[in-house]
Amino acid sequence: MASPSTLKTLIEMSEQEIEQATRNLSDALRMVNEMEQKLVLLQQYQNDYANRFQTGSSGGLTASGFRNYQSFLEKLDMAIAGQTELLRNAKRNADGAQNLWQAASRKQKSFTTLAARATASEQQLQGKREQRLTDEHASRKSSGH
Repeated sequence: MASPSTLKTLIEMSEQEIEQATRNLSDALRMVNEMEQKLVLLQQYQNDYANRFQTGSSGGLTASGFRNYQSFLEKLDMAIAGQTELLRNAKRNADGAQNLWQAASRKQKSFTTLAARATASEQQLQGKREQRLTDEHASRKSSGH
């Protein structure tokens, strides 16, 4: 079994690893949130633009106005598709960050468990030593030494 100082070092290192993994996960989740908000804004803008176009075109529309509308709508569709891809990547990164956080947490728990076992084992050995000394002392006392 590893020495107590080695286990302490491993636990400290794993705690630092968890702290870093927590920061990375937090950053990744914040990025997902930002990407979702941007996507929602783009979709809302697209809906608003379509509604304004419907309202504005009820009185007639020139060919050039229609082309401008179509062109702008295509650009919005491309922006939404791009933002959707960015969101998908951000979610993938967040999933990876969560997996790393979970692995770091499991590792830290393993080291903590090993340290607890080592402490319990040492306490058990100490108890046996003390019992042996007590038994020897009682044996000497009863035999008249």
